[in-house]
Amino acid sequence: MGIFGAMTTAISGLTAQSFALENISGNIANSRTTGFKRVDTSFADLVPDLPPKRERSGSVGAFSRNTATVEGDIQASQIGTHIAISGEGFFPVREPTGDVAGQPVFAGEQLYTRRGDFELDRNGYLVNGTGYYLMGYPVNPLNGAVIGSAIEVLRISPNNLPARATSEIEYNVNLPKYPLTNNAKPTVPGSELLTGPLFTGATVAAVNENGFLDRTIAGQSVTVYDAAGSPVNVQIRWGKTTNASPETWSAYYLSDSAATGPAPKWTQISNTIQFNASGQLTNPATGIIPAFAFTVNGVTTPAIDINFGTVGLTQFADPNGQLVPNRISQNGYPTGKFQRVQVGEGGRVMGSYSNGQTVPLAQIPLVQFPADNLLKRGDGGIFEQTLESGQPLLVDAGRNILGGSLENSNSDIADEFSKMIITQQAYSANTRVVSTAQTMLQDVINIIR
Repeated sequence: MGIFGAMTTAISGLTAQSFALENISGNIANSRTTGFKRVDTSFADLVPDLPPKRERSGSVGAFSRNTATVEGDIQASQIGTHIAISGEGFFPVREPTGDVAGQPVFAGEQLYTRRGDFELDRNGYLVNGTGYYLMGYPVNPLNGAVIGSAIEVLRISPNNLPARATSEIEYNVNLPKYPLTNNAKPTVPGSELLTGPLFTGATVAAVNENGFLDRTIAGQSVTVYDAAGSPVNVQIRWGKTTNASPETWSAYYLSDSAATGPAPKWTQISNTIQFNASGQLTNPATGIIPAFAFTVNGVTTPAIDINFGTVGLTQFADPNGQLVPNRISQNGYPTGKFQRVQVGEGGRVMGSYSNGQTVPLAQIPLVQFPADNLLKRGDGGIFEQTLESGQPLLVDAGRNILGGSLENSNSDIADEFSKMIITQQAYSANTRVVSTAQTMLQDVINIIR
């Protein structure tokens, strides 16, 4: 059996090296395939059961070794819906089995992929380059909370973003300790103050506006929105009413720009904004004027909290004698038209709208397995769960999902060429064993002749 055994062993070597070459060929062919995971080849010796001192080295078997856990290089992409995974995990996807009225129908098992070249199709689904549909959690765009506990095929709605009524104004400014109003004269004590019954009541008549403006300083303006998304421009002015402790200010807003004569033109917001000697706000103690509704030119806003913060409204000395804004903002916005979608940090799918808002629309999770390399490979860069891989586990993507990026193939051409040279040499050596065995058999036959 020696010569025949040598031929059998050599043939097993030829078969194993052919198997390795096939894997190398596939790795080289997919060296530019997005998210491709190369297949390496493992060799195992096959030893016959023989007594001591009669052992043989045995033949060889070749087996595939997946590299699903080996990350490829990540490169930047100019498409916002392209995503890559840094570290472990897979994207959950579904394959459509048909369509009804132009809409895809999904059935069968959930699949997994590292191929993240997802783009919106005509129906608003995120589909990658091999036709697999991304899955995730829908998100409430108003508060960013995940809807439901089960993932589903994500569909991005192109509908307008509904308007959001303003519920809070964040108003962080510094009021000057000595306001340089038009009436202020350093040599005349109290000339900088807002005094007189015509200018300090709940409203200021249009006929008295000039005197009011001379005794106050501009407080900037802020545009707020009602429930329908209509803008309401709120102009604010401040007047200091006393220098005695606690130092007190009044705030007014322009309520009727077209008012004339005795009709109210400016309306008081509060006349009890107070500061201590250090310029820190003492009233309101919470730093908030709650539920104040503005009525501007006949349009009334919803109740709005005016939030100064406990340290956001101050009264420090300022040589210019004018209000210095630090931050003036509000949380409302008008309706917006859908413009584009992109994936942000942590796998959040964000929609951008014409009103300048960017809101979350979906959350992409990652799927991990106890044994990633024991998943079953499929066409198009997908993997299927197997008994050996274990059960899938949905995990928070954290910072592992990178938007605007793609993961390249983890196949390196230079490395594959090195393997190919070694494989070719091993294959040639096995052919020489076959040739040598054939020559030896021919010699045996020649003895008989």
